[in-house]
Amino acid sequence: MAKTLNIIESAYRATIEEQDDTIVWITHAMKGAGADLSVLLRGNAVNYCVTGQKAPEISFGEWQQTHAAQIDQDLIALMGKGVPVYVAEEDLAKRGISLSELISGVKTVNREGILDLIENHDRIWHW
Repeated sequence: MAKTLNIIESAYRATIEEQDDTIVWITHAMKGAGADLSVLLRGNAVNYCVTGQKAPEISFGEWQQTHAAQIDQDLIALMGKGVPVYVAEEDLAKRGISLSELISGVKTVNREGILDLIENHDRIWHW
């Protein structure tokens, strides 16, 4: 079976109206269908692995979004399905995020580690 690395760099895409990140959601669905997947968080998406990170509730006129995205919980559930989640160390440092702020189970990788991840996967999807 081909191994796929989902590199998520564009953060908070559709998190208000969809209640989750679309790529994290589709990764859940594909894993449920038997795909062999890993996730690498880069750029602003490194915020996803900060404990307690969530989008605020919002309303437009009479409509109210009462189920805000809780992406840290989505990642915890994804790891619970056996999907490894990696985060780029340099991108954490650029944003002042310390390792103690991360959800349990996320693996940090440096630039060389990212190259190894890419080399060890058959397909790379960059979002």
